[in-house]
Amino acid sequence: MGSLPARARTALVVGGGISGLLSARELAAAGYGVTVLEAGNAWGGCVGSHTVAGLTLDSGAESFATRSDAVSVLAAELGLAGRIVPPRPGGAWVQLPEGPRELPKTGVLGIPSNPWDPEVRRSLGLIGSLRASLDRLLPASVGAGKNEVSVSALVKARMGARVLDRLVAPVVGGVHSADPALLDVDMVAPGLRARLRQHGSLAAAVAAQRRGPFPAPAAGGSAPASAPAAKAGSAVAGLEGGMHTLVDALVRDLRARDVSLLAGTAATSVARTPDGWRVLSAEATFDAGLLVAAVDGPAAVDLLEQAVPAIAGKKPASGPDVKLVTLVLDHPGLDSRPRGTGVLVAPQTPGIQAKALTHATAKWDWLAAAAGPGRHVLRLSYGKVDGLGGQQAGPETDDGLLAASLEDASALLGAVISEDNLVDWDVVRWRGALPFAAVGHSARVAAIREACTAAGNLALVGGWVAGNGLAAVVSDTRKHIRVLAS
Repeated sequence: MGSLPARARTALVVGGGISGLLSARELAAAGYGVTVLEAGNAWGGCVGSHTVAGLTLDSGAESFATRSDAVSVLAAELGLAGRIVPPRPGGAWVQLPEGPRELPKTGVLGIPSNPWDPEVRRSLGLIGSLRASLDRLLPASVGAGKNEVSVSALVKARMGARVLDRLVAPVVGGVHSADPALLDVDMVAPGLRARLRQHGSLAAAVAAQRRGPFPAPAAGGSAPASAPAAKAGSAVAGLEGGMHTLVDALVRDLRARDVSLLAGTAATSVARTPDGWRVLSAEATFDAGLLVAAVDGPAAVDLLEQAVPAIAGKKPASGPDVKLVTLVLDHPGLDSRPRGTGVLVAPQTPGIQAKALTHATAKWDWLAAAAGPGRHVLRLSYGKVDGLGGQQAGPETDDGLLAASLEDASALLGAVISEDNLVDWDVVRWRGALPFAAVGHSARVAAIREACTAAGNLALVGGWVAGNGLAAVVSDTRKHIRVLAS
């Protein structure tokens, strides 16, 4: 290939979250001069940090799924392989209307791979397990067609309402901050319906999905034997010191590659130029051959629709507003880790406003060591999109959130927790930061990406196109940026 104009070997990345930083790294490795524009003053987006009671803690994502090696491979490339740690093996619990139960050894989105597992049966009851087991007798076509389908519709059709209400809704609410009736199953569990078509039942599809990459069809079309079940909540890992250390390592790597990192620089408009793209901010004008939009879905469409008219009117819905309350407590009574690594709350449970509680010092040994004997870190999350499309916001003020979190933590952990135990606390608000993968979202994303690809030298990355979770974002970002840079 002949020499290219200087501008053709340059790239602009708008957005300094994980997808933006990783995009910059891929482009720099491919020989591009890269500039990253970030509107805020911190890097990493939802993989952030804050200091509470002298402890540097994750303010957003605190783990990553291990069913894919995408994050562990990236961590190893950044010199963090030795810092990857599993959670303690205690597992998670679910709060049901009648009381707490250990969350069963489920596989994907809370869907059981064996409805007769003793823990599953304790949550569902005999009638619930009987109904769920009918899944293996139904034709594979039930829920596996080509039409878009919600998580709720798939689970209810194949396994019934008790699986949906008692297992799936708490997990989906805790992870995705939304009612499962609103979420596109192909976005939040990619490949699950394909495995359903292959293996013939949802339970077998879940077992296959837990084993890892999509397997070749078994002889005769039968599903391979199920892998040993792990405790619920254990199919994740973290980094010693917190997931935010991944951002620190990425930033160091980018500086070593001479990537220009411009915080406090919001992109205000984008235009096509004869040899690339132009991005304007209040401070300056930036030109480059390639452009990566690594911002949330509504912001990306707002920024690009004048330059790419085909995406006008396709703006996705904003994600839910989520509030995370971190409590640092002196409370030796919690040393026994009464609810394992944490509790997910079934939506019909009365008297509790939180959708989930993470007992962080029970989950991560490194954090328990840093906190010291008798000191505990809890994180409670508030806010989700309900089945009517409205926000279940929970308390709005910091003081209201503190009061609710102390009351909820007491109920969920079965211990008296008051302000007398409180060493320090903090509230972090993520406004629309989680991608909202509503039914129809995958088709909308595909249409937007197709239009942007057609515009040339342009890529979209981030959770709103990849799906929720670090593993999905890292894998999708690398795939699309390598195509862009080739």
